[in-house]
Amino acid sequence: MLAMRSVFTRSLLAFVFCTGLLCTAPQAQAADPGEEAREALRHNVDGIITLLSSAEFKDPQTRPQVRGEIEALIRQSFDYEEFAMRTVGPRWRSFNNDQRHRFAEAFAALLRSSYMDQLESYNGEKVEYADERASSDGSRVEVQTFIVQPDKKIPVAYRMLHKDRWVVYDVLVEGISLVKNYRTQFQELLRKESPDELITRIIAKAEEVGRANGN
Repeated sequence: MLAMRSVFTRSLLAFVFCTGLLCTAPQAQAADPGEEAREALRHNVDGIITLLSSAEFKDPQTRPQVRGEIEALIRQSFDYEEFAMRTVGPRWRSFNNDQRHRFAEAFAALLRSSYMDQLESYNGEKVEYADERASSDGSRVEVQTFIVQPDKKIPVAYRMLHKDRWVVYDVLVEGISLVKNYRTQFQELLRKESPDELITRIIAKAEEVGRANGN
């Protein structure tokens, strides 16, 4: 129930390392959507790594403030409502507006409770950019990268959507989609439970993870 610890943890690590600051100052117009999305990602990788490498983050006294800054920026950068809709799939149409809002908030809380603790494991990993693929209308881009570790490279793809800015709505680690993994779980639960029961379950899980991590 809400398991997938291995895939989930690696996906969140990838997200923290590479997408924490996707929403910053406007970018200059790029030659094409793929380049624009990639450069938005590249520009902000430097920012998140700077925060993770800072003396303030290493200092237990000031780390909570830096964590708070990263959390706020990630929330601004990640389209939680889009993510939530895609994890529920076709059943999203059966959610009323209030349930959609509460589900998105609960799911965001679960992600935050899980990934904030993973910040502690950052150990100087670098990011290589491989390629990007844009949709025919230029509204969606998949940016392909590698997280470089001493003994291997982990392929990580970021699916991004352009609204008023480029935002991430899915992360694929070694070809495994975070959205699809959650969709499988949520669809199974929704066969037996109501949307309100699923929301309650996710809230409880987020609180459990938060307590375990001391958040």
